[in-house]
Amino acid sequence: MKAKEWNVRILLTEDGDDTAARAALTIDDTVVTGNGRARRNPSDPAVPEIGDELAAARALADLAERLAVITQRDIASSADSPTSSRSW
Repeated sequence: MKAKEWNVRILLTEDGDDTAARAALTIDDTVVTGNGRARRNPSDPAVPEIGDELAAARALADLAERLAVITQRDIASSADSPTSSRSW
């Protein structure tokens, strides 16, 4: 069995109480990206790491959803007969 390793890069940018994240997965010549944002409630304590974690989590969730859509398209295009749109 051949092992494969995929790496995801996450870029975080902060602007005051706003944090944005972009997660990028490169597979061969294809790049799949996901985006996430977080905004600190003014009544919450200022802990930048929490905004980073939340924005990154949302970017990874978006990336996972986009990868699932690509996978469903690949399954549909390679199937001999129509397949349902359910996930694995």
